[in-house]
Amino acid sequence: MINRKVYIYGIMPKIWGIMDRNLALDFVRATEAAAISSALWMGKGKEKEADHAAVEAMRKAFNIIDIDGTIVIGEGERDEAPMLYIGEKVGTGKGLKLDIAVDPLEGTTITARGDPNAMSVFAAAPAQGLLNAPDTYMDKIAVGPKCVGAIDLDATVEHNLKAVAECLDKPIDEVTAIILDRDRHKDTIEKIRKCGSRIRLIRDGDIAGALAPAIDDSGIDILFGIGGAPEGVIAAVALQCLGGEIQGRLKPRNTEEIERAKKMGISDINKKLIMRDLVKSDEAMFSATGVTDGTILRGVRFVSHGARTHSIVMRAKTKTVRFIEARHVFEHFPDY
Repeated sequence: MINRKVYIYGIMPKIWGIMDRNLALDFVRATEAAAISSALWMGKGKEKEADHAAVEAMRKAFNIIDIDGTIVIGEGERDEAPMLYIGEKVGTGKGLKLDIAVDPLEGTTITARGDPNAMSVFAAAPAQGLLNAPDTYMDKIAVGPKCVGAIDLDATVEHNLKAVAECLDKPIDEVTAIILDRDRHKDTIEKIRKCGSRIRLIRDGDIAGALAPAIDDSGIDILFGIGGAPEGVIAAVALQCLGGEIQGRLKPRNTEEIERAKKMGISDINKKLIMRDLVKSDEAMFSATGVTDGTILRGVRFVSHGARTHSIVMRAKTKTVRFIEARHVFEHFPDY
């Protein structure tokens, strides 16, 4: 077990009118547990081991939270993932009925390499409040609060870069786009460079990349590119809390993924998904804990007999954003 001394600036308000501050901290504890467990594998080249450690720790943390939760974004289908699979029930079964979206380790390859921007991520909304997205790809564009309403997934790269530049009152050659470093993005990268804009290429970290334009001092103005659809839903919750915007469109790789999406209730595969499609409730919440150092969060620091974590917890309705620094003391280090 762990004794925690958590430092929080301000007092956490009641969540959704009936959830108290302790439940909010329970969610953060879940991402903390997953982050610490996976961080033990940082840089060791063991992706599966790091991911498994995160999943195990988060699931154990969920088991003691008084919620009636259902995983709608998780580690995969029941036959593909032994824990935190889509449709799995989490919590004690007492309390609010919630849709839960999790990525216990957002950036397995990042963690295995010791690269930046790995996080443990959690999002929740009242039942039926989140899009039940299949495990496929999604084409995305995301911006921060100052650029809401100015972008369009169906517009050209040049149009969106000029719109962002105008909203931010700076020349287009000072606009910085973030995009996954993938062969499928060669054309988009070429178009961004042709406009004279700056680019930050990232190996992984789809969620962190989408959040970056809405974080002050991140140096990022817009996200382009195709990443995971489940990550798009989770990012939408965070951007709703931050006042930003994301648009997406599913990019299934085969007919099997198309059929899976239809079974999940998505009838129009080609529909442009806006914020309200991805997050259907204003009563949503997001929390994340850094595993490795990144644009938003510092990674786990292991100290004598314990660890230090850096987390963010946000509420959509009030746009409240809080950063939490915690020191965890292990009674039997490193058995977390």
